[in-house]
Amino acid sequence: MTGIKTGISLAVAVALWSATAAAQDQSFSPQQIATGAEIFARNCSPCHGARMQDPEGAFDLRKFPPGEHDRFVRSVTNGKSQMPAWGDLLKGDDIEALWAYVTIGEKK
Repeated sequence: MTGIKTGISLAVAVALWSATAAAQDQSFSPQQIATGAEIFARNCSPCHGARMQDPEGAFDLRKFPPGEHDRFVRSVTNGKSQMPAWGDLLKGDDIEALWAYVTIGEKK
């Protein structure tokens, strides 16, 4: 039984590591990151702070888990808690550019 638990724990750990590594290995073009930065500055910075610095009560996006792309898209599209839904204003490419910026834009 212990061997089975160890095997399952190892499998879960490998899956989590793989998901995180895949998210960190995403390739974003400089243009996509720049577009995301523009969208962020225009729409997100009033709550999340300029360049994701000093958020005033909003979630610190510098800490957003890189393996949670779908959660990010849902939150931006549909809103979350006090954050408004942006799905009517931002289209798929805009949200992906925003994801590129939030994921690695200020880390480069």
